[in-house]
Amino acid sequence: MSFTRRMFLGAGAACLLTSRAAAQAPVTVFAAASLKTALDEVMAGYDGAVRASYGGSGALARQIILGAPAGIFLSAHPDWMDQAAQAGALKSETRHDLLGNRLVLIAPAGSEPQDLMMPLPADARVAMGLLDAVPAGQYGRAAFRTLGHWNQVAERVVQTDNVRAALALVARGEVEFGVVYETDALAEPKVEIAAGFPPESHPPIRYPLALTKAADANAEAFYSHLQSAEAKAIFARHGFDVF
Repeated sequence: MSFTRRMFLGAGAACLLTSRAAAQAPVTVFAAASLKTALDEVMAGYDGAVRASYGGSGALARQIILGAPAGIFLSAHPDWMDQAAQAGALKSETRHDLLGNRLVLIAPAGSEPQDLMMPLPADARVAMGLLDAVPAGQYGRAAFRTLGHWNQVAERVVQTDNVRAALALVARGEVEFGVVYETDALAEPKVEIAAGFPPESHPPIRYPLALTKAADANAEAFYSHLQSAEAKAIFARHGFDVF
């Protein structure tokens, strides 16, 4: 075999391997921690390689802005999606609201219901996501302020890296209350909803979805799947509003 022919065949094989690798490269989704239970199920039923990195939306947005190799961003607050878009990290034309949720006060299973029109017990600690970075913490602070209880609650807040960490503290009985989404409470049998925050006490809870600038064809395919009837049925079953 001639040297030229060997070079041609070698180059062709390399291209084929590269093409196959690209076709099999997993899609990386940066998603709000509150989506874990439902999104894990969506990914399990998808015919393709997908992995999710869960966390507080603020931390995820900063990572995307700094160039983290995510193909899809699914945030729990529009402000963090705005920041990623303003930094030029998203394909802005792909952005839209995918899901909605509700904010609740939780307590360990067996606890008494609470009236949010009244202050919480004076010695009660409240687990909340980071007040300046985690959407559930941001929504919770806004709600307590609207209800006139923030000054009483603020000094007893236990801040966590994400909403699921706040949920875990309550489930283990390490704090008396937590502020999470209704879908988080439904996913954890060791807690119960002590009260629901009035929707008008905080901004609407929306989960915007967008492709990042790094998105490839595989990311585009899973982005479409997230909007399918099959995926929306899963999200709805886990308690999310779907749009």
